[in-house]
Amino acid sequence: MPAANDTRYDSALFLLTGIPGQENIHIWISIPLCLMYVISVVGNSFILFLIKTDATLHEPMYVSLSMLAVTDIGLSVATIPTILGVYLFNSREISLNACFAQLFFIHSLQCTESAVLLLMSFDRFIAICNPLRYASILTLPRLCKMGLLLVLKGVVVVFPLPFLLKRFQYCRFNVLSHSYCLYQDVMKLACSDITVNSIYGFFGKLFTMGLDSLLIFLSYVMILRTVLSIVSPMECRRALNTCVSHLCAVLSFYTPEIGLSVIHRFGKGSSPLLSILLGYMSLLLPPLMNPIVYSVKSTHLRARIVRVFVH
Repeated sequence: MPAANDTRYDSALFLLTGIPGQENIHIWISIPLCLMYVISVVGNSFILFLIKTDATLHEPMYVSLSMLAVTDIGLSVATIPTILGVYLFNSREISLNACFAQLFFIHSLQCTESAVLLLMSFDRFIAICNPLRYASILTLPRLCKMGLLLVLKGVVVVFPLPFLLKRFQYCRFNVLSHSYCLYQDVMKLACSDITVNSIYGFFGKLFTMGLDSLLIFLSYVMILRTVLSIVSPMECRRALNTCVSHLCAVLSFYTPEIGLSVIHRFGKGSSPLLSILLGYMSLLLPPLMNPIVYSVKSTHLRARIVRVFVH
């Protein structure tokens, strides 16, 4: 094995990547990224503040929304520092331990967001398909226990990933495909056989986000069947309107994530720019869009926001 390949994980470095060929405008690219970061953190923090201070918002739907806001803040904080470091200061080097820590938080928070979206779909399913028992089924203690169980499922699955990567040897100055660390990206740079890691990562993704997305899809099939059986068109539209915010959150989260997973595993000849853009969309779009969409579409939340600014 060459000497470069004999560098162990504790002394090796990774090089993060911005947008190749656009280094001369990195400072301009950082401006919208900074705005997205500020809007994401401030918007989600404001949602949390409203839900905490307004007793009328202490309902299952808004408690789930507060879980989503906390996850989105964590996802922004875990990713943006290295992204802005690359674009603002050309700070591309990251140690393996720091990289392993970042990928753990990114993947565990993504699994958490997927679990919260599943919990919110269950909330919509009960509210539309069994409204008379909604209050008795979705009590706040039960909702919190379900949320904690789903979060633990994702964390337990993601927890072994850094340790699976740590046992490998890495070549010095490996160049990553993104300005942050992802499991699939780091795994490909190992100077060893990655078959076990690839299989574990694939089934881990299926067991967490794959299973969650399937259950969300099934819940909406049941919701659609119930809504179509409603005789009144106005009631039908009203029922569907309560799902619009959640559907937007689901699409903004899963669409780029699925595309990125497909490219990492099967798109060897695809454009690097497509992978980079999908990566940014999967991490930056949900924290940015969720507070905006829910503030616009949720009547009670919108009224509370207006009341705050009027006062």
